[in-house]
Amino acid sequence: MSHKHKLSLVLIIAIVAVIAWLVPQRLQDGDGRGKRDGDGGRVVPVDVADIERGAIELRRVFTGSLDARAEFVVAPKIGGRIEEVGADLADTVSHGQLVARLDNAEYVQAVTQAEADLAVARANLGEARSQLVIAERELQRLDKLRERGVSSESQLDLARADQLAKQAHVEVTRAQVTRAQSALETARIRLGYTEVRADWTGGSDQRQVAERYLDEGETVAANAPLLRIVELDPLTAVFFVTERDYALLEPGQSAELGTDSFPGESFSGEIARIAPVFRTSTRQARVEVRVDNPQLRLKPGMFARISLVLERVTDTTIVPQQALVTRDGDSGVFVVSGDGATVEWRPVSAGIHQGERVQVSGTGLAGRVVVLGQQLLKDGSRIIVAAEAEAAAP
Repeated sequence: MSHKHKLSLVLIIAIVAVIAWLVPQRLQDGDGRGKRDGDGGRVVPVDVADIERGAIELRRVFTGSLDARAEFVVAPKIGGRIEEVGADLADTVSHGQLVARLDNAEYVQAVTQAEADLAVARANLGEARSQLVIAERELQRLDKLRERGVSSESQLDLARADQLAKQAHVEVTRAQVTRAQSALETARIRLGYTEVRADWTGGSDQRQVAERYLDEGETVAANAPLLRIVELDPLTAVFFVTERDYALLEPGQSAELGTDSFPGESFSGEIARIAPVFRTSTRQARVEVRVDNPQLRLKPGMFARISLVLERVTDTTIVPQQALVTRDGDSGVFVVSGDGATVEWRPVSAGIHQGERVQVSGTGLAGRVVVLGQQLLKDGSRIIVAAEAEAAAP
């Protein structure tokens, strides 16, 4: 290192040392933040604020999103070619409304075939009943002849066997009629599946189409999504809380909701459900807030800010956040004495924080409290209120 560089380094070190010595000296002298009174004691200029008595609340703002309270996916129970879709994106759909038609030619033919099979089965049943009547009459005739000794026992047995066979045939044809009726009903039900309806359960009678997946002319498989229909009033705001706030929440608790779509506006809601478990991956629990949406201005998927009052105290002591200081590990405030010339150290316990205001508890908390200049104070220090000094100056 050159002689010139060494000289510069020594000069810089000397300047830093002088500044380090002068700063605390200035703080102790009248040119610093404190000044001495006529008796030689230091007087510290400070700013003060009133100690309040009133209400304070613990408010938290959580971020989440809006979800549809209920949604229904319209899907046909059978596959086929789509002939008509009667609802489109953002359309209002009523409960039970016909929203799509599928090609039904095959199912109409199946109904016709089932009707024909039922007619045949009914004709066979009529024929079987007629044969049974004839067999019963023959049995009765032979029975009378047997009493007169004209017919033999074997002829009577044959007539009884034929009558029993005809009875069994009637039962069989009656079962065939029942089966044909069931087949016809099945064919009619499957024909009805070609008309796709929005048959959701519960909730409001009207909902909106959120998505449309297929168009006319396309082929849809059985149970494949055709439309997604959502309920927009009410909506559900979903957010997650940590263990710190979880115990302060309860169902029915009021909430205010804000969105970027409507800045400056708030929407009212209330907590509907709180998850009884925490997610192990995030250590958070799901909370759902019911939000009334009669004008349908809010939409599912919107970002939401949910404001909740977790705790409220109606009558307590409140000081500015700036007033809190720490001395020897204890929190406290400097309270201005009655004559306004000195301060007293008052240990406090902090409670609810609301913006720049803090709930405190302790003894002797009344009057005014120091909010600026506390770093130069101790119990009994002499002070001068800067604002009052300026007002009194000529």
